[in-house]
Amino acid sequence: MRILLTGGAGYIGSVTARMLLDAGHDVVVLDTLERGRREAVDPRATFVQGDVGDASVVRSALAGVDAVMHLAGYIEVAESVADPERYFANNAERPVVMLETMRDAGVDAIVFSSTAAVYGEPQSLLLLESAPTSPVNPYGASKLQFERELAARADEGLRSIVFRYFNVAGAWPDGSLGEAHDPETHIIPRILSAMASGQRRFEVYGNDYPTPDGTCVRDYIHVCDLARAHVIALERLHAGGEGGTFNLGNGDGFSNLEVVRTCALVTGIDVEVDFGPRRSGDPAALVASSALAREVLGWKPERASFEMIVADAWRWHLGCRSALD
Repeated sequence: MRILLTGGAGYIGSVTARMLLDAGHDVVVLDTLERGRREAVDPRATFVQGDVGDASVVRSALAGVDAVMHLAGYIEVAESVADPERYFANNAERPVVMLETMRDAGVDAIVFSSTAAVYGEPQSLLLLESAPTSPVNPYGASKLQFERELAARADEGLRSIVFRYFNVAGAWPDGSLGEAHDPETHIIPRILSAMASGQRRFEVYGNDYPTPDGTCVRDYIHVCDLARAHVIALERLHAGGEGGTFNLGNGDGFSNLEVVRTCALVTGIDVEVDFGPRRSGDPAALVASSALAREVLGWKPERASFEMIVADAWRWHLGCRSALD
């Protein structure tokens, strides 16, 4: 297959592009480089710099393409609360131009990277795809709006698989690809970056949530397991399979304090924890049931151990630190 991968210069996108290429597919990466890194794009891929809202750029990038994998988008909860209009424009409105261009080009299959943030405050600890969607932040609401756009276009023949996933972490096992946001807001890379640079104090956002230790609880999924699910979904659609919406996660929740302790265990470096105020828009707990993805797609996590996730991320961070020294 020839795949148009939006956001392929980002963390998840670069890993997914490599996995697609390793599986024998041709990949066209479309990325603005606003937040992605050109050096993260696999040299085997065709790179196009541009925006999904630019019809002429998308039209050119779609030449010969069989399906689209849409991973481009803004992802920061606090930023979305501060600037919701920007998030709706980038995550929900501009990608509609891409859908219209796909329709005109006869491309009828898309895999969409959504988020568990569409659920909002969960009604039960283990979230199913049938759970109510009631986002508590503009990030989740903007992703849900685009999910609904995809569903509305099913009558036009568009087939889509939507993945709602939780906290993504880890790195390519040899440490050659990993998470490098600027600024970084995700807890695991923040802790590991602090450790790698010699810092011994770390701030956790909030310790008054209704959880066992008062800190947020999240499900973590290895970036390689996530990328593999996207490849499976793409191949399913290409083979004529049905679309659907699927959670992706490990089914286990770890609190922010447990994350700090695991990072200390893996690295052998202890840090002191300071508690700051809650981050606006953060639900107390999000843990996924991925039973549907296992049953329908035949997917299951292969690097599910939380210690393995952290160890792979640490290998990446040590390599980054060495490159800077």
